[in-house]
Amino acid sequence: MTDIAENAPGFRFDNSYARLPERFHARLDPTPVSAPGLIRVNHALAIELGLDADALAASSDILAGNRVPQGAEPLAQAYAGHQFGNFVPQLGDGRAILLGEVIDREGRRRDIQLKGSGPTPFSRNGDGRAALGPVLREFIVSEAMHALGIPTTRALAAVTTGEFVRRDRMLPGAVLTRVAASHIRVGTFQYFAVRGDLEALRLLVDHVIARHYPDLAVVENPALALLGAVAERQASLVARWMHVGFIHGVMNTDNVTVSGETIDFGPCAFMEAFNVNTVFSSIDEQGRYAFGNQGGIANWNIARFAETLLPPIDDDADKAIAAATGVVQDFGARFRDHWLGGMRAKLGLATAEDGDLALVQALLAAMQQNGADYTLTFRRLASLLGGGDVPRDLFIDPTAFDAWAEGWHARLDREGRAPAEVAAAMRAVNPAFIPRNHRVEQAIVAAERGGDFAPFERLMAILARPFDDQPDAADFAEPAPPGEEVRQTFCGT
Repeated sequence: MTDIAENAPGFRFDNSYARLPERFHARLDPTPVSAPGLIRVNHALAIELGLDADALAASSDILAGNRVPQGAEPLAQAYAGHQFGNFVPQLGDGRAILLGEVIDREGRRRDIQLKGSGPTPFSRNGDGRAALGPVLREFIVSEAMHALGIPTTRALAAVTTGEFVRRDRMLPGAVLTRVAASHIRVGTFQYFAVRGDLEALRLLVDHVIARHYPDLAVVENPALALLGAVAERQASLVARWMHVGFIHGVMNTDNVTVSGETIDFGPCAFMEAFNVNTVFSSIDEQGRYAFGNQGGIANWNIARFAETLLPPIDDDADKAIAAATGVVQDFGARFRDHWLGGMRAKLGLATAEDGDLALVQALLAAMQQNGADYTLTFRRLASLLGGGDVPRDLFIDPTAFDAWAEGWHARLDREGRAPAEVAAAMRAVNPAFIPRNHRVEQAIVAAERGGDFAPFERLMAILARPFDDQPDAADFAEPAPPGEEVRQTFCGT
């Protein structure tokens, strides 16, 4: 049994998920580690959560799972999921334990979870641990996503364990403290649907509505409204990923949150040279989750969510199917609207015209044919309006950009806004800095091999201000030089 710690950091727990029936979770404490050591505490997030950041930084034993803070009710959540299209009826938290829920300074309920905290009943013969590299990757990328304005789980803290984990080789271990609006997934609903547990499904619908969509409690059909609300958030989320060139890598249904947050940063990556077929994940051999497939996969995942909600939607199966099918069929239009709206903003367009989709597609086609960097092309479009760096230099054939730019300038002229106003708006949505894959890898390697966290800290500082020009970090805005490209990323399990 893990020791109970005095709650010096000030966690004020109110654990609603722990109050659900026992079949929703397995209660157990984290498994202690030999020598916990602090890597980093996210002070700003700690304050947001109403915690004493300094006391938290002095609580490596809590962050490693060696002691459980007062008021916590540790548990591993049960869920199922489609993994690369194949249904697995029982997955669950195999290396994560939810300590509990806190109410932050804005009155929002937030999960506090330890990831890499030891085996659980859902570990499926795994060790329940996390290696240092994946912990640092999730810390870097999740906080970068937050700075980019994209809904995401957050990294509150990371600690080393003083132990090693066996993967393809022995690697130093670590534990991440993750914060989320909740960790409830499409796969959570699938877990009960496949078991025919209608009581649990209805309890889960009520719990999710109370927690994430309280306005839906009074509508005529709350379950159908929940399906629409989750579909809307997922359409918006995945469109935002694509606006910054993000490739999740494992869009399984157990990685789809009903809150609409990005979760699980395993083999994720940011695209450099634009190509809709880009895949980084070493386990995505068929390209199921390629960059350009993400909108369609999100639609597929929402269809799987709809299947679980049929009994709560209507006792008449035919009526339930007809109502849910309408929501699923509308998803494509929802996604396209979010995606095109964001792409208009990236091009500095404040209004909508019928030809905007063709304008966007023409630029992307020219980028793909000419190996142009996705992030730099859009950032330099803003500079072009102010006489700065020009995007054409990023194209193998610069005249391809020139031909496209004529139509873009004509489109901007029809809006009649001042170039400086347009450029400022574009800089606010087109980042200068993303977590370039080789920079993330450099930070991980330095920490793994020599215990040097300075590259990690520098990268975190740069990515906290993605839309600012940072002349002293200009090289971090550039793609990988020849020989340093990261072409594959790997799951941390």
